[in-house]
Amino acid sequence: MRKKRRNNFQICIMNLGYFNYPLPVNEPVKSYAPGSLEKRLLKKALADLKSVEHDIPAFVDGKEIRSGNRVRMSAPHEHAHTLGYFHRSDKNHIHQAIDSALKSKNSWESMNWENRAAIFLKAADLLAGKYRSTMNASTMLGQSKNAYQAEIDSACELIDFLRFNVHYLSEIYRQQPISSPGIHNRIEYRSLEGFVLAITPFNFTAIGGNLPTSAALCGNVVVWKPADTQIFSAYIFMKILLEAGLPDGVINLVYADGPELGEICFSHHEFAGIHFTGSTAIFNSIWKTIGENIGKYRSYPRIVGETGGKDFVLVHKDADVDVVVTALARGAFEFQGQKCSAASRAYLPSNLAPVIKEKLVQVLQSMKMGPVEDFTNFINAVIDERSFDKIKGYIERAASDPKAKILAGGKTDKTKGYFIQPTVIETTDPEYVTLKEEIFGPVLTIFVYDESTFEKAINLVDSTSGYALTGSIISTNRSAIEMATEKLRHAAGNFYINDKPTGAVVGQQPFGGARGSGTNDKAGSMLNLYRWLSARTIKETFDPPTGHEYPFLEEA
Repeated sequence: MRKKRRNNFQICIMNLGYFNYPLPVNEPVKSYAPGSLEKRLLKKALADLKSVEHDIPAFVDGKEIRSGNRVRMSAPHEHAHTLGYFHRSDKNHIHQAIDSALKSKNSWESMNWENRAAIFLKAADLLAGKYRSTMNASTMLGQSKNAYQAEIDSACELIDFLRFNVHYLSEIYRQQPISSPGIHNRIEYRSLEGFVLAITPFNFTAIGGNLPTSAALCGNVVVWKPADTQIFSAYIFMKILLEAGLPDGVINLVYADGPELGEICFSHHEFAGIHFTGSTAIFNSIWKTIGENIGKYRSYPRIVGETGGKDFVLVHKDADVDVVVTALARGAFEFQGQKCSAASRAYLPSNLAPVIKEKLVQVLQSMKMGPVEDFTNFINAVIDERSFDKIKGYIERAASDPKAKILAGGKTDKTKGYFIQPTVIETTDPEYVTLKEEIFGPVLTIFVYDESTFEKAINLVDSTSGYALTGSIISTNRSAIEMATEKLRHAAGNFYINDKPTGAVVGQQPFGGARGSGTNDKAGSMLNLYRWLSARTIKETFDPPTGHEYPFLEEA
């Protein structure tokens, strides 16, 4: 009886007012300048996290789960150092995570909207405040990001996702249909039936946090599997969510083997959707498996994915050379080119190519490479040995190919960490492999086109790669900008004018691409949240008719 009264009380609270969540301001990016408080705090957090070996459990139903199958974690830039061990989840843990999610579903989706929102807003404030240095330090150590790359990712972008998603969902809830006299129409935005699976990548802590929380904010329950190489920061974020008041079982964090996870989740009757960021090949496999199992599900699952990219910079003959060089240096080599949006192919006009190449080589020679604890290093390590070997293979192939030459970099060393110099390849073949295939490392390929054939170069950009994530046009000529923007309409989901093709900001440039780059559901906008909602239209007639006749049936 007491429980029933509590439920009635909750229903009453929902009718006390309409709650508004104004458009947030993007979280300010800290500079980490010499002598700054944030720099001192971050260096202390790095030292503290390195001083112990961490024993990292999974989280199911709010409880720490230690399987005993411990997997070593090391820093990519210092693989002799053991950061700690995570506990590999097995099949039983996956089943338990699904059961826990489904058990918590009714209470979570019926919780008052403002209370769900408060949990994620509190998590954002915890992250912006006392956990900022720890979260950034875990990203730096576990994923080999320098201080600035960690700050814009694991602090600012993740904070923005949490705050902006609350605002966007409040705007969705406000959208209601019109009502005619005597009728009241309304729409309620339900969560999906079942559980959502979130599979997140290594390269952005913010993506790791956003994929499960955006679905959960909408009232869904989630099983979350991060990449093994992002588990350190994922673990810390999960602890923040629990401290913020996330109920047990709403998000269950497991460190499962990918195929084993897929076998269980994609054959489950209550599978409701997947929120994915990763490779195109894996996403294609997931889509195929879901299609083959379509008869098993309660509803058609939502399939949302952001996948690969072969992102371009198209330079016009009237471009500013220094703008081009900066866009290429930052766009291709920040975070070692391990961004889905990283500039990996550049098309240079023949009149500017010599000076652009010369200046770019000079800039790359000035970039220091080494571990993240040395804040003077611009370049750090690639994520793991498998990635190192793959990238090295592309570089070695180009070095021995008569169709290509190495203009800068090309050296690799995995003695202490997985270090690859920023590498620039020039090719005379517009269909060269490094202009087409995603490398996901610090490798930029240049193709020089005749300055008088700009429109032909546009067509080349559009047709060379099967991806369509990001791209940019650099020019001081407005007609050239207009032409490229129009003709490359479908070549990039995020298109940049006179800038690098990276650095999308939540609320400013909603992110996502099409073609082989994903479903273009735009993280950081209302578009993404719609995918985790199922609308129900309700019509109420106040004075319903009592007879079937219509006036047209009568004759004069």
